[in-house]
Amino acid sequence: MNNDSIFSHPQFKKSALAVLVLLSLFLLSKTISEMKEWRSIGKDVPPQATITVSGKGEIVVKPDIAAFSFSINEESLVVGDAQEKVAKSEKEVLAFLEKAGVSNDDIKVSGYNIYPRYDYPRSDYYGGGKQILAAYVVTESVEVKVRKTSDAGKIIGSMGELGVTNISGLTFSVDKQDDVVKEARQKAIEDAKASAKVLARDLGVRLVRIVSFSEGGYYPPQPMYYAKSEAMGMGGDSMATPELPSGTNKITSSVSITYEIR
Repeated sequence: MNNDSIFSHPQFKKSALAVLVLLSLFLLSKTISEMKEWRSIGKDVPPQATITVSGKGEIVVKPDIAAFSFSINEESLVVGDAQEKVAKSEKEVLAFLEKAGVSNDDIKVSGYNIYPRYDYPRSDYYGGGKQILAAYVVTESVEVKVRKTSDAGKIIGSMGELGVTNISGLTFSVDKQDDVVKEARQKAIEDAKASAKVLARDLGVRLVRIVSFSEGGYYPPQPMYYAKSEAMGMGGDSMATPELPSGTNKITSSVSITYEIR
């Protein structure tokens, strides 16, 4: 039988057609599968199963900076006069702080307010009479950083002689706070990763990737408050505040990490 008769045989044609159909189905299936993979490239693929672990990191540091705030208050029936009084007091305070070793770069005006103060005649409390202008009040608020923490108490104790008020908010902290926070966070992450490895081993699964992360738990130092009567002597006499212990600050970071597992 020659070749022409083999190709023209009905059984051969049926076999060839079946092979072509199977090949077409295979190529179609392969193409659909690859198209699905293309669609997933660059997109978030939802994890099938996950575990969540937490970690904690703590850093204990010795404070290297102290900070507090105070106000200068003056009043007069003429706004300009009250402002001049504030400027004079401010000059005296700045000279004192410079002598105490505080840099001008560590002194910042945080607020400046001018408002009228009124008096009410005794009869007007009940009669609804006209209020009387008593004075214009000028208030300047100042924030100070003391880089020699052992001097903080001595400086606060001497401020009363300069006529300042509302000395408050003394805190002992670390100048480069962000670096310490980052270090605490890194320790928390390492703690969480170690926990994840142990948990995955106990469960008999494999860690694939991190699908979520959250952080919290930074605790800043709490301020100590000093009223003028506590920090200074009464009746104009100076009573120096003793050296205030700065202690240590604990910076804490807590993290939560969710892993996809298989």
